[in-house]
Amino acid sequence: MQSSESLRILLIDNNPERASKVCAALTHSGHEVIRQRPDATGLTAAVARDQPDMVIIDMDSPDRDTLENMSTLNDHAPRPIVFSADEPGDRATIQAAVRAGVSAYVVDGIKPQSVRSIIDSAIAQFESFQALRTELAETRGALEDRKYIEKAKGLIMKHENCDEDSAFQMLRSAAMDHSERLPDMARRIITLLERQSAAPAVKKAS
Repeated sequence: MQSSESLRILLIDNNPERASKVCAALTHSGHEVIRQRPDATGLTAAVARDQPDMVIIDMDSPDRDTLENMSTLNDHAPRPIVFSADEPGDRATIQAAVRAGVSAYVVDGIKPQSVRSIIDSAIAQFESFQALRTELAETRGALEDRKYIEKAKGLIMKHENCDEDSAFQMLRSAAMDHSERLPDMARRIITLLERQSAAPAVKKAS
């Protein structure tokens, strides 16, 4: 997302006069307010329907319901969120807003001369956070994959009475033969060998 582009913006503001000024400032800067809502109720569904590039919330201060709706949006359909508060708010309030997904917290209002810097800041912060989130998810995924591979090797060693290198070679060969990722094959092998271990032994007839 480039800050110089014309953005489609969902505006949340229950004050018509204030909302009109914000819309004018955004339009003057080349952006489009595609919809205005009085509150953040159903925010995630509204974003799914309207597909805005950014959400701007303008109110006195973030209340509990607004924070919860922003947090849900951040979990399911993240967008840059600008929160414009009439009241400065204390550190705890601002931290709660940031944790809920706010990319830029503005106190002095959204005016034509400040639109670009606010949007630039919100987009930069949003993209930075999303990059960190992706990196964290990839790291967690790699750790999970490694855990399954190690477990599969241990089960193969026990089942085949072989050493670790041989078990890994068997695992890798199975993955290549089935054109699967190593961690996916490890999961399959774990399921198979654990089922075999759990199956009751069949007594031989004497």
